Amino acid sequence: MSTKYREDAAQALAAVVKDGMTIAVGGFGLSGIPNRLITALRDSGARNLTIVSNNMGVDGKGLGILLENKQVSKVLASYVGENKLFAQQFLNGDLEVEFVPQGTLAERLRAGGVGVPAFYTPTGVGTPVAEGKEVMEFDGKQAILERGIVADIALVRAHQADSEGNLRYRMTSKNFNPLAAMSGKHTFAEAEEIVAGYLDPSLVETPGIFVKTLVDTDDVKDIEQRTVRPKQEA
Repeated sequence: MSTKYREDAAQALAAVVKDGMTIAVGGFGLSGIPNRLITALRDSGARNLTIVSNNMGVDGKGLGILLENKQVSKVLASYVGENKLFAQQFLNGDLEVEFVPQGTLAERLRAGGVGVPAFYTPTGVGTPVAEGKEVMEFDGKQAILERGIVADIALVRAHQADSEGNLRYRMTSKNFNPLAAMSGKHTFAEAEEIVAGYLDPSLVETPGIFVKTLVDTDDVKDIEQRTVRPKQEA
C-alpha cells in the first residue's frame, strides 16, 4: 500500500506553493477549515495569492491570518461580512474582490474538478455579477456564462482519511471541502483521523484520486459565534 501521508505539513506545502498562485480552501466560516494547512500557507511566505473560498474567516482566525500577513491580493467569495480587516483592505484598494453567488461558487469549483470549462446560470442576471459576462437566452430566460475554477492548490479538512487520500467528512463540516478538493491541481488534505488500511468505499466522499498530499490536522476547532442565552427547556 502506497502512502500520500507527510508528517510535516509546512515542509510539504512550501515545496509546492509559489507567489501568485490560485488557492481553493474548504470550509464555511470556521467550520471545517483546514487550520494546519492555512497556518502552513502563512508560514510559507507566499505572496500575491488569489484565494477561492466561501468566505475569509474572521479577524485573526482561519483565512484571516493570511490577510494579516498581507499575502492575499484577490479573493473570490460569496460572503465576507465577519472580517473587519478584509473590509479595510478592500476599501483601501489593497485587495481585489470578486463576489460569487454561493451556488455559483459551488458549481464553478465542481465544474473545474470535472473538466467543464464553463456553464450558463440565471443566477446574477441583471446584477453587477453579470457585468462583462456573456449572456444567452434559454427557453425565454437569460443566463450568464460562468467559468469553472481550476486552482493551483486546494486545501481541505476531513474527519477521516486513509493513506491513499480517500476522505470522509463529518456532518456540516463537509460544506465546500469536497468541491475545493476536486478543483485543485495539487490538493492537500488534513484529517482528524487517519485509519489503518482503506476506508470503506461506501463511506468515501472524496476519492483519493483528487488528493496528492495528506497530513494530520491540529485540534483547533474555533467557534465563530458563541451563544450566551440560556437554553430553553423542551
